[in-house]
Amino acid sequence: MKIGIYGQFYHKNSGIYIQQLLETLDKNGVEVVIEKNFLELINLHDEITKTYSHFSTFEELDTSYDLFFSIGGDGTILKTITYVRDLGIPIAGINTGRLGFLATIQKEEIKDSIALILDKKYDISTRSLVTIETLPATEEFGVLNFAMNEIAVSRRNTTSMITVDTSLNNEFLTTYWADGLIVATPTGSTGYSLSCGGPVMTPDAENMVLTPIAPHNLNARPLVIPDNQEIQLQVSGREDAYLVSLDSRIHTLPNETTVVIKKAPFKINMVILKENSFLKTLRKKMLWGEDKRN
Repeated sequence: MKIGIYGQFYHKNSGIYIQQLLETLDKNGVEVVIEKNFLELINLHDEITKTYSHFSTFEELDTSYDLFFSIGGDGTILKTITYVRDLGIPIAGINTGRLGFLATIQKEEIKDSIALILDKKYDISTRSLVTIETLPATEEFGVLNFAMNEIAVSRRNTTSMITVDTSLNNEFLTTYWADGLIVATPTGSTGYSLSCGGPVMTPDAENMVLTPIAPHNLNARPLVIPDNQEIQLQVSGREDAYLVSLDSRIHTLPNETTVVIKKAPFKINMVILKENSFLKTLRKKMLWGEDKRN
């Protein structure tokens, strides 16, 4: 078995759990390849006698990997997908921070969780993504023109709202006067969109949601649409440019640029342990079903 590992930060007191992970994989004869910068962080904080192979870019990965571990939080998983992309390698998120919707394996349960994963006692949750194109075409996004949570347009360097003319499959929908507009996947419905009043969607829903950010037209409400729709956005405002974010990656586009958003041609495979189902995580995160009355 061959497993890749990625992390962005070396969290306080997380060293013991990283050691447990590496030791467990080593005892089971797993070939481990670690992202170069994260490997340097591990070596900086811990004494590791074994020499591990490393990777630096997507081009160094291939379908020979059986699994990919993301160590951190949900943000780390969103970064991990920029390495995995369309290779179909299942991603398991080990949470070293707060409870997340994606990184559901808790650090205190690493040994038991890894044992279940190595025995293939897990489910795969396929997650749809959204992709972006522009008219006129731009090389601003390069090959990383996709997002698993959301693509959002928002104001830049101003307190003034922006105007977002929105069409679906080339048919005009409405104009949003707002701080911005979020186009979220079912996975992203529990993130930025949720904080702006958007609905929660289960990961297997074949939908997207358009959620305005602080709309000035108070009758503007989040809209759920089928994920086979193509969304066209034309943005204008007092500034001559606006921001476009793809998960945590931010770019700037001039006002005359039209953004086209649609479902990506590939999906991400997430490893889900049976005791860490989406509904269980949702109940725990949202405190649903708990009586908080005194």
